[in-house]
Parts: sequence; structure tokens; C-alpha cells
Amino acid sequence: MIVVWVGFVALVVVLLVLDLVVVHRKPHAISAAEAFAWTGFWIALALVFNAGVYVFYEHHWFGIGLEIGHPVGGRQAALEFFTGYVIEKSLSLDNIFVIAMILAYFRVPRAFQHRLLCWGIFGAIVLRGAMIAAGVALIERFSWMVYVFGALLIVTAAKMAVVRHDNVEPERNLLVRLTRRFYPVSPEYDGTRFFTRLNGQWAATPMLLALFVVETSDVLFAVDSIPAIFAVTRDPFIVYTSNVFAILGLRSLYFALAAVMEKFRYIKASLVFVLVFVGAKMILSHHIKLPVTFSLAVIAIILLFGLLASLIGARRDTAHLRSPTTNH
Repeated sequence: MIVVWVGFVALVVVLLVLDLVVVHRKPHAISAAEAFAWTGFWIALALVFNAGVYVFYEHHWFGIGLEIGHPVGGRQAALEFFTGYVIEKSLSLDNIFVIAMILAYFRVPRAFQHRLLCWGIFGAIVLRGAMIAAGVALIERFSWMVYVFGALLIVTAAKMAVVRHDNVEPERNLLVRLTRRFYPVSPEYDGTRFFTRLNGQWAATPMLLALFVVETSDVLFAVDSIPAIFAVTRDPFIVYTSNVFAILGLRSLYFALAAVMEKFRYIKASLVFVLVFVGAKMILSHHIKLPVTFSLAVIAIILLFGLLASLIGARRDTAHLRSPTTNH
């Protein structure tokens, strides 16, 4: 099993290095067409990996699928991965609002934003891995933790329903305050560098502060979103890999949707219902076992309703703006 873990981590590192050093070696502003193309690439790659999950679990290569008490077949594992991926990908849409506010606050040049988010992914992979490992350990040791995680999801849903996204205050971030207190900070960017020379001494650039805030915001989102996958599966490999593939595509998804997210006004409401559903499913998991296919269908229907309502609302707004006004 350790071979599978090492292989997956190596794959992710290679993909990120190729992205950072080869594909986007020269910083540039990401166009909408490029962003949609890369979004399609990361989604396709996740689906290919999902097929690999089916094969590995179906044949139990390297002992995968045998280490959690009962054998897990390929179909079950593939459904769990896909459902977890859909949940994480959907919840990441809410993260796009916050990322946009952070980048705007620090006035990160568009040409540098992809590089910043790429480094953010490196940190998120490590931090989410640690959080998932802790979550699995807690659930295995204390069975009542499923009630805690389920309640956390419902509280998160309530918070998402009422909290606005225009109250981001990066200067109150603990890492930002500590950096400003103990280390000089340059008022200007120096390319994509995190450190520069200022008055003959090393100083942090706004790029580093923006990275700190992006990383800490991802931790907060992970606290809310990781328990949602535990409602689908307790297999740490599936939980982690579905999480990683969802955040790998977050950068391109941000550039593709950040400018038009206001048109998807009801997506956030659908995410609230998704969290309520998976939270309730987790709380009832000791008493009612819902098939993964049923959960996937419910989540897909909720998201589809949110998307359709958003498109209808956007079309009505466009029609209203185009309609001539008549003075009486």
C-alpha cells in the first residue's frame, strides 16, 4: 500500500513541477480560453485517475482496498472517489470568491497570480494530508466523532448561508501580522519573488503575505470541506486523492470563473443544501446506510438546480437590461 501512496505523491509533485517550471515558466496573465482549457485538462486527468482507482481496487494491487477491515471493490471505490471529487470541486467554488478578494486586496498582478496559486497548492497538499490523517485517526478511535463532523457540516452550511465574502481582512491574519512585526516588508513586488533586497537587507514582498493568507484561508475551507468526504468514505487514500485532484484544478477554475461568478448567484445556496445533506448523512451513518450512488444522485440534482436557477436568473437580468424603458 505504501507503494501506491508514494506513487501518487510523486505523480502530483511531477505535475506541479511541470506546471510551474515548464508550462508556465514565464509568468503571464491567464486568458479565459487558456483557463477553460486547463480546467478541462485537470477534470479529464481526475477522470483518468478515477479509472485507475477502479482497476487498482478491483484487483487489490499492492494490497489496496484490503486494509480497512473489509474488501472494497473497484466499482465501490470508483464511485466513492468520484462522489468525493464532485463534493470537493463544488465546495471549492465558494473558495474562489475568497481567493479573488485576497488577490485584489494585495493587488497581485495578473501575470503573477498563477505562480502564487501554484505555490499555494503545494502547501495545501501537505496541510490537507495532515488534516485528513488526523480526521481518520479520530473517527477510528472515537466513533462518536462522526456526529461532531456531521454537526460541523451543518453549522458550516448555516454560516455559508449568512456570511458575506466582502469582509476579508488579510491584515488581521496572524501570519501577516507576525511577518510585519519581525521582518521588513517591501511595499513593491519584485517579480514573483517572495523575498527581495530593501535598503541593503532582505525583506518579504507582498507576494509572501498574499501566499500566507491564501494558505490559511484554504485551511479554514478544508476544516469545513474534508468532513464532507468522510460522509462518503473512510478510506484515507480515496479521501486524500479526491481532495488533491479537486484543488489541483482550483487555479484554472479560478481564472475561468472568477470574473463571472456573480452570474452563478444560486450556486452558493445549492452548496448550503449539499452540506446539510452530507452532514445529516454523516450523523445518521450509524443507523442508516445510504448507497454511494444515491448520495451522488442527490448531490448532482442539488447542484443542477442551483446551476439552472443561476442561468435563468442571469438570462432574466440580461433581458431586463436590454428592455427599453418607457416614461409615462
